[in-house]
Amino acid sequence: MSWQAYVDDHLLCDIDGQHLTSAAIIGHDGSLWAASEGFPQYKPEEIDGIMKDFDEPGTLAPTGLFLGGAKYMVIQGEPGAVIRGKKGSGGICVKKTTMALIIGLYDEPMTPGQCNVVVERLGDYLNEQGY
Repeated sequence: MSWQAYVDDHLLCDIDGQHLTSAAIIGHDGSLWAASEGFPQYKPEEIDGIMKDFDEPGTLAPTGLFLGGAKYMVIQGEPGAVIRGKKGSGGICVKKTTMALIIGLYDEPMTPGQCNVVVERLGDYLNEQGY
């Protein structure tokens, strides 16, 4: 299966009539593996900041998580595994796997919990596969 198929078929899937606004799979080095239409153009330093927070949990909390120039307030996640953020009526979930970052963005009426399930389920699967 191609990386794009993981984004299209698994991250953008329908959950109770809702779906992510955009999603991507990005390598730890910041390289784009696959993305949905409308995924923000991110800067390398934004991915570096996310990776640093996985290595040193809590580093993003004071400044916020930035992706595509948008600032998300960091909320509870799982140190070293998941970072969650909120911005207005939407938010972000980032799951770290062995080789990649699974990123999902959502907006109401999708709930944070629905976004987390979609992103983290794919992340867990890819971890089991060695990715």
